[in-house]
Amino acid sequence: MRAGKIPNDDLKRIVLDKIKHKREEVIIRPKVGEDCTAIDFGRFVCVLSCDPITGAAHEIGKLAVHVACNDIASCGVEPLGLMVVILAPLDAKEEDLDIVMKQISDTASLLNVEVIGGHTEITPFVTRFILSCTAVGRALKEKLVTTSGAKPGDSIIVTKFAGMEGTAILAYDKEEELKKYIDPDTINRAKGFIDNISVVKEGIIAGEFGVSAMHDVTEGGVLGALWELAEASDVGLKIWEDKIPICEETYAISQIYNINPLKLISSGCMLIACKRAEELVKILKNNGISASIIGEVTEDKSRVIIYKDRVEEIEPPVSDELYKAIGS
Repeated sequence: MRAGKIPNDDLKRIVLDKIKHKREEVIIRPKVGEDCTAIDFGRFVCVLSCDPITGAAHEIGKLAVHVACNDIASCGVEPLGLMVVILAPLDAKEEDLDIVMKQISDTASLLNVEVIGGHTEITPFVTRFILSCTAVGRALKEKLVTTSGAKPGDSIIVTKFAGMEGTAILAYDKEEELKKYIDPDTINRAKGFIDNISVVKEGIIAGEFGVSAMHDVTEGGVLGALWELAEASDVGLKIWEDKIPICEETYAISQIYNINPLKLISSGCMLIACKRAEELVKILKNNGISASIIGEVTEDKSRVIIYKDRVEEIEPPVSDELYKAIGS
């Protein structure tokens, strides 16, 4: 099997279709494209999501916190707690664990999230640190946003820039190699993207504004997330490639490794489907969050991205472009 998330058809057949038992308290169930689960507690719902960090070697504590909390934010919910599983290799030093835990603690504090539990283990079955975080949030039931709520006529907004997380990971993990091709300032700016991969702020703002659906962009990049949102909502999409914002640093690193920045892991981007999109974009920008309208939701179920010289179908996500680069 290929590195990365397993293909969606395999996920459905091997994993999701095996889940038979259901409880009436569960409001959001496992589904391709859905970021979280939600459990009914009367007036409120408990929102939970878990995610691992496996493709990065640096700043993994910071990444782990942001990736888990971003999922909660895609429901329009403020994350409040975090459970962390740390698996460390046999050659890990005490100071290595100390650095990772400080990253986790500092990042959680920045987001006003408490680390409420987890598990820490040294094991011969991993070759580097593996982290998995479960984030917890609470929302009023009527305010809950899902990935599957996009409706024909909605506009599609993306926040920040495509490929930010992957760009930062490669700038850290491939720094010495990158120095042969691009200048140190570009590499340092790319590293700095790691400080902008939270979507908690825009998720809460969009949730309060009132939107149809949200989906944070992780493995598979912007194109993968667009397909997942459309699949979850059973709708079509029309996307304009030249409207999707990409930083020069991402372009530079992508060219070196011959990877598509629109299919590169992109924590820091939130996809938002909504009416009154221009109004929401203005609100986001007034709160210091760059946002762009990149397309629209359609009823005809076709999912296409329009380039200047061609139109292509948006395909289901496969292995993230990051794995092409880190394996090289």
